[in-house]
Amino acid sequence: MAATPQNPAASAPRRKVSRHRGEGQWAVGHFTPLNGNEQFKKDDDGLNVRTRIETIYSKRGFDSIDPNDLRGRMRWWGLYTQRKPGIDGGKTAVLEPEELDDKYFMLRVRIDGGRLTTRQLRVIGEISQEFARGTADITDRQNIQLHWIRIEDVPEIWNRLEAVGLSTTEACGDTPRVIIGSPVAGIAEDEIIDGSPAIDEIHSRYIGSKEFSNLPRKFKTAVSGSPLLDVAHEINDVAFVGVEHPEHGPGFDLWVGGGLSTNPKIGVRLGAWVPLDEVPDVWAGVIGIFRDYGYRRLRTRARLKFLVADWGAEKFRQVLEDEYLKRKLVDGPAPAEPVERWRDHVGVHRQKDGRFYVGFAPRVGRVDGTTLTKIAEVAEAHGSGRVRTTVEQKMIVLDVEEAQVEPLVEALEALDLTAKPSPFRRGTMACTGIEYCKLAIVETKQRGITLIDELERRIPEFDEPITININGCPNACARIQVADIGLKGQLVLNDKGEQVEGYQVHLGGALGLDAGFGRKVRGLKVTSEELPDYVERVLKRFQAEREDGERFATWAARADEEALS
Repeated sequence: MAATPQNPAASAPRRKVSRHRGEGQWAVGHFTPLNGNEQFKKDDDGLNVRTRIETIYSKRGFDSIDPNDLRGRMRWWGLYTQRKPGIDGGKTAVLEPEELDDKYFMLRVRIDGGRLTTRQLRVIGEISQEFARGTADITDRQNIQLHWIRIEDVPEIWNRLEAVGLSTTEACGDTPRVIIGSPVAGIAEDEIIDGSPAIDEIHSRYIGSKEFSNLPRKFKTAVSGSPLLDVAHEINDVAFVGVEHPEHGPGFDLWVGGGLSTNPKIGVRLGAWVPLDEVPDVWAGVIGIFRDYGYRRLRTRARLKFLVADWGAEKFRQVLEDEYLKRKLVDGPAPAEPVERWRDHVGVHRQKDGRFYVGFAPRVGRVDGTTLTKIAEVAEAHGSGRVRTTVEQKMIVLDVEEAQVEPLVEALEALDLTAKPSPFRRGTMACTGIEYCKLAIVETKQRGITLIDELERRIPEFDEPITININGCPNACARIQVADIGLKGQLVLNDKGEQVEGYQVHLGGALGLDAGFGRKVRGLKVTSEELPDYVERVLKRFQAEREDGERFATWAARADEEALS
């Protein structure tokens, strides 16, 4: 075509037009290119794998499992392949998935709100003993994890769990994970509002529904009406935090976009007050935004926290109101800061009905099937049919008459489950670690248990609240960035120049009071063997240098690097 005054572009050189690939947001038409995870989810919904597990894989065995089911869709039913024994941390990022896979599974039992009957707890304990070599860990999201599960046994395990009202549905995968809740919801004397009905309604409407079974990545929810802020709401994708509105009464303050891992972010308040009966609809709106606008192109940006960071609270609330709720939310107050440092409900506490609940501390969440069944027996023997798990890897027995409190405490002590733990036992958490996890670089559980024992022996007089969180890799399942002392597993050099297991140290993180991330001291890493010496040294310096009433996190923020090394 010749150039004309009406068509000057005809003579211009042709430019190559490159189409922006976008972030994989469905709502703006970005459906391609697909990464491997998005492809297998497009090929078949993860919830559909249950039929294949029941009819094919459990009958033909591990080697019959399709790879996209094995390392993808089976997570929708709480199943991860566990790490093959004997593979050291240096191989974690080097070997292919099939080289790391053992022919056994971790199975996560979903416990929404941390609520269990003693009958349910006994069933989990029996499953552990019969099918999981006795293993059981209480997680920091109120679940219980079992290991050494054979694919052949999964249908029978499901039958037993579901017979008592439990499941593994969407316990893992790109789904709405377990809804964590206050473990003393409905019974605590100081409770602002009981969020249990909202948890139940969300679970009933949406868990196991294909409406939200294909999310960009996992979606974490917290609901609590406790003034102790006992569900780590600051680091969940969505959180409903109990508040008293000056005009409308008790309800929830809405938070979005929290999360840790390698790009930690504290959630943001939307400034909205949500009444109890509207929580499920608002929850569906927030997760709907994540499903439709969440970033799917890169897995490293496929969490809600990245969208919230890019949009900001004002735009997020506007989209929620205009496109999803079709109405405005009521403005509301922020939650008050908790008056107590411990938020785990450990110890003996009066309920609002005059009875008591008793919180106790296993070491770093590690229990076993026999112990779980004994906890159920002990609780029932002292008049309780209800127990709870917490987000600090602890447990609680509810509904104990006053005359039964001390006998219950003594019975728990006999199981090495103390209701009067040292600060070290009370405040130390650990993720699964290299024992079973394919992402881990170092061991965690036994390291945490040993550290507790050493610190109790070395500093028996230490009586300050202290949190020590141990993680086997950078993914922060044990919340290292928000601990007083956070330990991120990695390989380090010892004094002989040898590569050994160790930790990068984060100091002074916190949730609740002055929530924020811990400080990293340049070059500060400790070997696993040096860990008790290091923690003892830092805690003694804190004791010597602290001002009256000063918290460890505050001291760590102002201390010089030499004091922290």
